[in-house]
Amino acid sequence: MFGLGWTEIVVILIAVVLIFGPKKLPEIGAALGKSLRGFKEEVAPDPDESSQD
Repeated sequence: MFGLGWTEIVVILIAVVLIFGPKKLPEIGAALGKSLRGFKEEVAPDPDESSQD
């Protein structure tokens, strides 16, 4: 994953918890999930458009 090892990922996660605090993490996770879901829907081909050929 982007050339990062498990140690680097753990350090990044600890830094995020220290910066934002544990109470803010669920809100950040929900916002990130909504953003990724919207991006996935925009990138995925629409089945209705592809069957009209």
